[in-house]
Amino acid sequence: MSTAVVRTHEGWWVQRADGRIRPVETDAATTAELLADRPVVERASRAEDGWEEPGSRELLSPVTTPCRVVAQMVNYRSHAVDSGFDPDLVPTAFFRKASGSVTGPASEIVRPEHVRLLDYEVELGLVFGAPLPLNSDVTPGSLPRYIAALVVANDISARDLQLPKTQFYESKSYPTFTPLGPRLLLVDEEDLASLDRLRLLCTVNGEVRQDSTPADMITKPDRALTALSRFQTMAPGDVLLTGTPGGTALRSPGKALELIGSLLPPAKKWRAFFARQERNPAYLKPGDMVTTSIATPDASLDLGTQRTPVRAASAKERA
Repeated sequence: MSTAVVRTHEGWWVQRADGRIRPVETDAATTAELLADRPVVERASRAEDGWEEPGSRELLSPVTTPCRVVAQMVNYRSHAVDSGFDPDLVPTAFFRKASGSVTGPASEIVRPEHVRLLDYEVELGLVFGAPLPLNSDVTPGSLPRYIAALVVANDISARDLQLPKTQFYESKSYPTFTPLGPRLLLVDEEDLASLDRLRLLCTVNGEVRQDSTPADMITKPDRALTALSRFQTMAPGDVLLTGTPGGTALRSPGKALELIGSLLPPAKKWRAFFARQERNPAYLKPGDMVTTSIATPDASLDLGTQRTPVRAASAKERA
């Protein structure tokens, strides 16, 4: 049975389905310490008194930093098709994001001055509750040994930096480029077996852009952890972002245009590509509101909803 936890400047709280919260009596300063104190969290969730409205409290990322933020590349069949790939031929691949990019579920997404093609990617985040050693062989049955919680993530991406440089780290690691939360949903074996029931939803200004479930994943979480452990350990409090569904602003231009582009010198090819992309109104602009949520249809698993407005970098941030 899942337990929802939120974090504010005052500390950790359990949250009920009706939104009311109750403090967790713990000295945990980090997500890893909180997950190690799970019996205290569960006692708080069972309490009959002490519940209150969140009021004006600011919800912070329930994943504390520093931590490892690892992400899967092209891990939904619909996203592979949008990107011009054959889903059956896409390899399991990973990249890192700076933990300095992590921000809260209602914080602003700041578009750097030099970025014009700012994209959204709703993702299911898996939060580790135990170390993942090198060369682990993870199965669906052993997945709960490593994964303790789930979280909504938005993998904000500067496509005009990512594509010509093939530079994922820079293009996805600016401050505010990884909103996480609002809830850290503590889960058990039964919950992890039900991930395909989750609905990932992303809207921009109320318009649905992404709407899918983990049933569309190419590499499931157990196989992803096995592949990741071939070269990377993970520690409690670290998070793995498991890929995004189709519907991002960035789409493949199509086979015909790709063929024409391959005949052009690189500089000319990229100029033509970005000129076409800048005419695409789906990219995020200052003033946009991005809303992301993950939950099952019956809300038995509900990770909550992010509402993150987009703004341009201030003069001080540009300096």
